[in-house]
Amino acid sequence: MAKDRPEPDLDRELEDLPPELRWREWMKRVEAVLFASASPVSREDLEKVVGQGASVDLLVEDLAADLEGRSFELASVSGGWMFRTRPAYAPAIRAAADIGAQSLDLREFDFAVLAAIAYHQPITRDGLKDIFGKEISRDLIGRLHAQGLIGTGPRSPRRGEPYTYVTTEQFLAAFGLETLRDLPDREQLADAGLGTA
Repeated sequence: MAKDRPEPDLDRELEDLPPELRWREWMKRVEAVLFASASPVSREDLEKVVGQGASVDLLVEDLAADLEGRSFELASVSGGWMFRTRPAYAPAIRAAADIGAQSLDLREFDFAVLAAIAYHQPITRDGLKDIFGKEISRDLIGRLHAQGLIGTGPRSPRRGEPYTYVTTEQFLAAFGLETLRDLPDREQLADAGLGTA
């Protein structure tokens, strides 16, 4: 049986280093934490590895500048940051790597329903039926839920208190959005013929 051992103390302040080297070491720590994480890392979590006087925003900005010209970038997603391959390299990744389990397995109509949920959340299946003019299957909702793109929202105050659906942090990360405010404007989508009703 393994004993719980306390984490070794992390010298966050690095006072024995000159300021330039201290800043560079903090950047490396931020980079290491982001590299090791498969999901966005919050400002609060990054603050745990740098000194009290360090600005996480400036460290992230400097790290992003260091990555210019690389095949990956530092993206602000879902209230945090994560590394992400630049879109220009997607064909190379698909050609060389087995990423089937990581990619979104959605049909065109699934994307339409997901967009309706994103723009009208919290929304019930009846609300989706009103938008699309047909019943939205439990299987489709299940697919979106299984991929972590939607979750269950608050119960609707309507008769029977049906479940509502909302998007998740995984939705934000999958589409490279920091918040739902980053969704395209609905009027612009309608003008482009891509309206969500």
